[in-house]
Amino acid sequence: MNTIEPIASIMSTNIITLNKTDELETAEHLFKKHKIRHIPVVEADRIMGILSYTDLLRISFADAIDESETEIETLVYNMFTIEQVMANNVTTVTSNTSIKEVAKILSEKEFHAIPVVDEDHLVGIVTTTDLINYMLTQF
Repeated sequence: MNTIEPIASIMSTNIITLNKTDELETAEHLFKKHKIRHIPVVEADRIMGILSYTDLLRISFADAIDESETEIETLVYNMFTIEQVMANNVTTVTSNTSIKEVAKILSEKEFHAIPVVDEDHLVGIVTTTDLINYMLTQF
C-alpha cells in the first residue's frame, strides 16, 4: 500500500453540487437519484458548506413515515433553507493530500466526506466509502 499516494487518485470528480439558494426538496431528490449521502454547497465552484442526507433526516420525519408520504417532508423542508441546515465550517483537503492523511482526518472526526479544494475551487470529494473501496483493492 502506497501511504503517500494522493487523494486525487481515489476522489470522485463527477461532483453533484447544490447552491445555498436551492430548495431542500431539490437536495433530497439529488440524494435519492444519485444514491449519494453528501452534497457540497457551492457558490460558483467555491465551497460554502456541505449537506448530508443525515442533515435532512434530522429536520424531517423521513424515518417515521411511509416513503409515499411526501406532504409532511415538504412542509418541514419549506421551514428551512439549505444554508440553515448545511455544515458551514467544512474541513477540506487538496488533491495532493495523501490518502493516509485523509483517512486519519476521517477517523478522528464525526463526518464521512471531505471536499477536495485546489486554489479555492472544488475539484472533488472523498468519502469513507472511497477509502474502504481503496483498502479493498490493496488486499
